[in-house]
Amino acid sequence: MDFSELLQARYSVRAYLDKPVEPEVLQAVLDDARHCASWSNTRGYVLAVATGERLERIRADYASHAETGSGMLRGRLGAYLRALWEGKLPQADFKTWGKYPPELRQRQVANGKRYYTHLGIERGDETGRVQQLRQNLEMFQAPVGIFVFVHRALLPFSAQDTGLMLSTLMLAAANRGLGTVAIGTLATWRKPVDKEFHIPKDYGLITGLAMGYPDPDAPVNAYRAEHPPLTLAEPRHV
Repeated sequence: MDFSELLQARYSVRAYLDKPVEPEVLQAVLDDARHCASWSNTRGYVLAVATGERLERIRADYASHAETGSGMLRGRLGAYLRALWEGKLPQADFKTWGKYPPELRQRQVANGKRYYTHLGIERGDETGRVQQLRQNLEMFQAPVGIFVFVHRALLPFSAQDTGLMLSTLMLAAANRGLGTVAIGTLATWRKPVDKEFHIPKDYGLITGLAMGYPDPDAPVNAYRAEHPPLTLAEPRHV
């Protein structure tokens, strides 16, 4: 497949086969990702790559936040108090929950409605929504979890570089038959990752990413987000 076909075939994979990613394949994906463009070649990001038992510990730690996290997303005081009591309040380096700018929220809401309709989860289905958050926090049982940290002092350019790197990484993975999905909600809590990795002090957790072989029979993997045209600025009249 040529580059355009690869690019258009990539999608967010949310169900994976129970099959490990071969170490040499994972290393090849990471090696491809290092060739992305960068602001002054600074490459202000750090990746924590987890597999095997280490990933299972991180996964279990994150999953323990699902119930209180779902309540906090809805602004429920009881959920905040419970999270405070259980030591599960957000430890985000960057704000992951909040209001979107109106012109961008329209896209977020439209995609959310389509996605939850595809899953069969209705607006008032609290059990379904907690379960869906848990699946996010468990990284959809993917065999590889990657946690991405950006250098705070070089923001926003380190975040720009991170996006370039992640896009390259996702395409490199797709080129090898792997699926990926970025999971921003993982950045709400960083302690599960800090317990397992030494992260340089100037770096903040901005997102997580799941990787593995897609399950072709999983209904969730039939979902495709809409990709609207690029927004182009109108030229001024001279």
